[in-house]
Amino acid sequence: MNAPATTSLPRALSAEHRRRLMRAAREVSYPQGTRLFEEGGRADRFWIIRTGTVDLDMRVPGRRAAVIESLGHNELLGWSWLFTPHTWHLGAEAVTPLRAYEFDATAVRSMGQEDPAFGQAVAHWVGEVVAHRLRAARTRLLDLYGPYGSGGQP
Repeated sequence: MNAPATTSLPRALSAEHRRRLMRAAREVSYPQGTRLFEEGGRADRFWIIRTGTVDLDMRVPGRRAAVIESLGHNELLGWSWLFTPHTWHLGAEAVTPLRAYEFDATAVRSMGQEDPAFGQAVAHWVGEVVAHRLRAARTRLLDLYGPYGSGGQP
């Protein structure tokens, strides 16, 4: 659950860019079991987790949703807001009570257009998160459906 240095907010953005982003934050709380978003839904916001755990999951026809990754403190929840067509690629559910900073995606995209250095820094951070999540999804799916031991291979 611990994020690599490049995906955790305190290490991903400079102090100046982090302060700018956090000025757009709104504190929110959700009880355990809350579905934050569904695969295919409109991605109009994102969160940075303060406390609690969220599972990212993927629908699997004929089966329960497969948990791809669990997220926690200082991790970005939601990246689909940055990329057209702004629809969620996974689902997300609060596994424990959740406190987070919530951001309006349109506002943050506008901030990036007004300040290209900020926009590039946020895009790079989100890109690192996407790459990390893709590797995690591959590993998890190989663990679930591949030959024994295949999920741990690079």
